[in-house]
Amino acid sequence: KMAPKFDPNEIKIIYVRQYGGEVGASSVLAPKVGPIGMSPKKIGEDIQKASQDWKGIKITAQLAVQNRKATVTIKPTATSLLIKELKEPLRDRKKTKDIKHNGNLTIEQVLGVAKKMRATSMAKEFKGTVKEVLGTC
Repeated sequence: KMAPKFDPNEIKIIYVRQYGGEVGASSVLAPKVGPIGMSPKKIGEDIQKASQDWKGIKITAQLAVQNRKATVTIKPTATSLLIKELKEPLRDRKKTKDIKHNGNLTIEQVLGVAKKMRATSMAKEFKGTVKEVLGTC
């Protein structure tokens, strides 16, 4: 049985969860990007470049692969947006595990996060999206 023919116009979407601003483990990326003929190390570096603003926060990176070129889009979760809103000082993840976040957000900040999450929210109304965001706290 032959491998399916490589279609240069086909766009494959792959999601990877990792910490922002870090090169993810190639071992995690390899089974996802290997079959499409891409280098896990290169993809890891691309994700790192795209996620510089999200240092130390777990994010979802969406890879759109077309004709062996990967486009990285960062898809922040409500949690990562809230953590970013808290504007906490950067911590070294190697030293502190299971970081507890605490701080105060104004309702405006929560509404701002809810606006960003609106597209991916399951709620019918914006009010529901706000509740979803608050529920992740």
